Amino acid sequence: MKFSRHRILIGASLTAGVLCGTATFATAQVTESNPGAAGIIHIQVSRPVSPQAIPETLFGSFLEPIRQSTYGGLWADAVENPSFEDGLWSSNNVAEMLHDRPELRRGSEVGLPLPWEPLERGQGSRYSPIRGDAANSYQSMLIMSLPKTEVGILERVYLPVQRELTYKGSVWIKHVDGPAGVKVSLRRRDHHDAILASANLEASSAGWTKYSFTLALKEGDVAPLDPLDLVISLSDDARAQVDNISLVPADAVEGMDPDVIALARDLHSSLVRFGGNFTSHYDWHDGIGPADKRISKLNLSWGIPEYNTFGTDEFLAFCRLIHSQPQVALNLGTGAPQDAADWVRYINEHWGDHKGGNLWELGNELWGDFQVGYPSQERVAAKTLATSKAVRAVDPNARLIATGGDEDHFHDWNAQQLSTPLDTFNYLSTHFVVGDNVQLPYASDQFRIEAALAMPWGLGERMQAIKKQIVESGRPDVKVAFTEWLMISGLNTGPHFSNLGGGLFAGGFLNMVMRNSDAVGVSDMTGILDFAGIVKTHGQAYGTPAYWVLRTYSNAQPDSLLAVKSDGPTYSVTHGVFRLPEIVNVPYLDVVAAKSTSKGTTLLFCVNRHLTRAATAEIDFSALGVRQGTAHISTITANTILAANDEVRPNEVTPSVTSEKFTSRLTHIFPSRSITVIEFPSSEERR
Repeated sequence: MKFSRHRILIGASLTAGVLCGTATFATAQVTESNPGAAGIIHIQVSRPVSPQAIPETLFGSFLEPIRQSTYGGLWADAVENPSFEDGLWSSNNVAEMLHDRPELRRGSEVGLPLPWEPLERGQGSRYSPIRGDAANSYQSMLIMSLPKTEVGILERVYLPVQRELTYKGSVWIKHVDGPAGVKVSLRRRDHHDAILASANLEASSAGWTKYSFTLALKEGDVAPLDPLDLVISLSDDARAQVDNISLVPADAVEGMDPDVIALARDLHSSLVRFGGNFTSHYDWHDGIGPADKRISKLNLSWGIPEYNTFGTDEFLAFCRLIHSQPQVALNLGTGAPQDAADWVRYINEHWGDHKGGNLWELGNELWGDFQVGYPSQERVAAKTLATSKAVRAVDPNARLIATGGDEDHFHDWNAQQLSTPLDTFNYLSTHFVVGDNVQLPYASDQFRIEAALAMPWGLGERMQAIKKQIVESGRPDVKVAFTEWLMISGLNTGPHFSNLGGGLFAGGFLNMVMRNSDAVGVSDMTGILDFAGIVKTHGQAYGTPAYWVLRTYSNAQPDSLLAVKSDGPTYSVTHGVFRLPEIVNVPYLDVVAAKSTSKGTTLLFCVNRHLTRAATAEIDFSALGVRQGTAHISTITANTILAANDEVRPNEVTPSVTSEKFTSRLTHIFPSRSITVIEFPSSEERR
């Protein structure tokens, strides 16, 4: 059978309905040949000429303290700014908070730090921040009640009441004057007489003392996703300083959200990268030791609080709970090589068999002037080498990832890194966090979408170019580590990490790294929390479409590549996304075939990029010796690429699973804008 491709040159106009898959091409210039009899695509799967392994490390993920990833996400404590510090948000983030929640202005007027508010707005100034006298960090809060009157402070919280009604907490209190009673309570939001649960603490100590409490809600008191007010109050002219309050669901797992843990465990992500922009100013010492003594700081990279309650030990516990290996990014910004070596030693002493050999990243995006303490291009090799030597001195078996350049400007930067001694590192990193800004002026939605979805295909060529430069430097065993990748275009206009379009991008990207696993050895999706992975909103955790794509791929456990031939239609992009503007022969139906030795299955990973047209394909795997059996098919799709999961509809876009009988060939219809994984028994496992 003769296999051929045809090309579609995409024009710049399409009706708006393409986002919903209902549009027809308006003025698009199309050149198309017949893809096959009756429109059927013919796919042949066979054994490769040369074996090519697919490492499980291609299905890694990424965790960084940004947005609601750790605090407000993985970490179960519901309280923000628990130790009443000032200066934990950048001015831009403060402005955004006050724009979204103007009621917070009143707290600032009476001396309360964000996001704390007075219990009663009309009581005036009954609060004072006390600098230099605190149980935790630098500042505590003095609350001064009135005679026969309750005075207090509150914070809006969202609790996972759909799962848990009992909450454990603690607060540090220093008695100052008057009655010793302090009340901690949960009340209806903005209805302060409606106390749903409370604990009365007899806090008579004149020194800082930690008090524990339990707040138990009743079934039906609070609807899921509804906010509550967490209140600390005094009465009868009492005065007390308070500090470092926590409120954690009783079912928390080592301080972490059990729903998030379950979703992360089911992802079967082989690696979790702990890193990102915050790496370049992170002091790992801040995140170890007693939690009550860890200091809250400003996360310089993102302008948000870093409470340090989620540190090294908590990260390692997370990895254990979800059966993943840690991949830690070391500080090459403000940190010294010895700091990195000390952290390596600490983790080796607290992880696994304590023999080391873990995966370490030597900095993050060091080429960017947004990195705190970034080195110049002329200095990066020396910085990398010094840190590598320090790490290998404490762990000769450590596997090291040097910071490489991104795919569109890697050569000169990587040349500096490749000038180091041959044993300096094992991988060279690259990132691809990209939007859909195209070169073509006045581009239609259709053009931007097609250009964005084509990028993973175009990246394959770049991976081989990076690998070629590595090999020419005398390092044939060094591979590329894709330690961040993410689609981040406009939320309501095209592929975005939260919608089905982001899922299509994820499927195409994973197909690309599997296809190029001779060059790529590590791949970490951004991120396991928030972004393309698990999201927690108003106490409800759920997975994005991209999460379900990564989960479906990783659970299939591919370990070796098979050969694929297809005569399906392709398209080419000119003046596309600035990062990769020229891409040719992009298959609408992108197919990768692989074996799973552990499961005894043959696998097809199929992404139909076409927005409006289903693809009918006849898949011939007779060359593998498979004659008949049952195929198990998982499909992820929706009626628009903008379809997304949220806290109200957490399962809007999830896989549908079906089975089909076959005899040597399987004819299957792949829906438009879909990701499909097909599993069928390998010949040696057939009964």
